Amino acid sequence: MIGYIIAGYAGRGAVRLLDRTGRLDPTLKPIIRSVIRYAIIVIVIVAALGQLGVATASILAALGGAVLAIGLALQGTLSNIAAGLMLIWLRPFRAGDYIETNAVAGTVEELNLFNARIKTWDGIYKFVPNSELWSTTITNYTRNPTRLVLIEFGIAYENDIAKGRQILADFASTHPQVLQDPPVQVVPLTLGDSSVVLQLRAWSTTPDFWATRWDLTEGGKNALEQAGLTIPFPQHVIHFADPSAAPPQLASHAAAPQVSHHSASATANQSGQESPET
Repeated sequence: MIGYIIAGYAGRGAVRLLDRTGRLDPTLKPIIRSVIRYAIIVIVIVAALGQLGVATASILAALGGAVLAIGLALQGTLSNIAAGLMLIWLRPFRAGDYIETNAVAGTVEELNLFNARIKTWDGIYKFVPNSELWSTTITNYTRNPTRLVLIEFGIAYENDIAKGRQILADFASTHPQVLQDPPVQVVPLTLGDSSVVLQLRAWSTTPDFWATRWDLTEGGKNALEQAGLTIPFPQHVIHFADPSAAPPQLASHAAAPQVSHHSASATANQSGQESPET
């Protein structure tokens, strides 16, 4: 009993001692504590049995056989331990990092020899075996100090593309959370059905990523509107063909309306005539 109590104090004391150096990764704390604790418990049990007159050699042999049997029965658990050791050695993530896999996404709270404890952005607790983390691709969103912010804005076809690019670039460059190196870029990304899509590319520090993205989205829209540029809605232009002007064999087909995509909008009245564009 004394050895069991000492094992707990020794594990916690070793972690505190190593933590004072400032070089101990938070991910390693629970693992070091568990290894020291269980190692002392095993030594104490063997020593206590030796004091009772039990041959320790036979105990170690029996312990080895038991470990082999348990290992065969718990292959999945051993794979988690092996995966945990590799994750600790290679360190694709640390405690406090926000990661994403094919099955889970959230902030890593703890990594031990068997599993990882992850908290999702909406406060859900996730218990993930190490083997699942080791056998899949891990995306670490907080590992690098900076991140690229990508925001798309659509302007009308009749607007000046160069003017729109300059407005967004000037606005983003003056934002306090946008880094000046690499510089801000605004590129004409695509020619959409209803608008010319401009993509804003700006870099920010990883902790400020979402706040910067939200500010640039709102401020970029306001800057474009204040400069007189239009952000159009998806629109259609409907043309009604005149059946009397078509050849007889095509008259039945000409009566059908023809729909095409365009940046401007038009409506048709009930008589079949196109109304003025708005």
